[in-house]
Amino acid sequence: MMKRGALLVVLASALVAGCGGESHQDLRAWMAEQGKNAKGRLDPLPQIRPYEPFAYNAYDLPDPFKPRKIEPTKGSNLLAPDLARRREPLEAYPLESLSMVGTLEKGKGVYALVRTPEKDIYQVRPGNYLGQNFGVVTGITDSEIKLKELVQDGSGDWAERTSTLNLQPDQRAQGSSK
Repeated sequence: MMKRGALLVVLASALVAGCGGESHQDLRAWMAEQGKNAKGRLDPLPQIRPYEPFAYNAYDLPDPFKPRKIEPTKGSNLLAPDLARRREPLEAYPLESLSMVGTLEKGKGVYALVRTPEKDIYQVRPGNYLGQNFGVVTGITDSEIKLKELVQDGSGDWAERTSTLNLQPDQRAQGSSK
């Protein structure tokens, strides 16, 4: 049995060895012909330039990485709130959380009724302050309270803006007292 296995191995290797003879001679001849005219060519290495440090001589110019404030021009209106003034109760609330619920007339003055988030009602008149942006009441109509607010922009300057607090449609006060 062992002789039979050894015989099969010898026969198989003889068959494989016989296949590699002259059958690839034409391929080898073609490769030799093609390689005769081939010349290897490499590009030369690039020249390495020495490092030249850059000298930054703009010490008197502003640093582009530090925030800076643009100086106002002469004659510009410099607005600022009066921080020494005593704060009024409605300045503790953001304007969005307050709601106008009606108006009152007392004598010749018109007052607006303003409700806080805690459901407290306050009377305000022109000159009173509302909201957290130093908003002063400039006018009152039956449907809105007009305000002038002072807000700070990104550079720290104060700017004026107008806002309104509209009457809530379902909150109209019943009548007015004189």
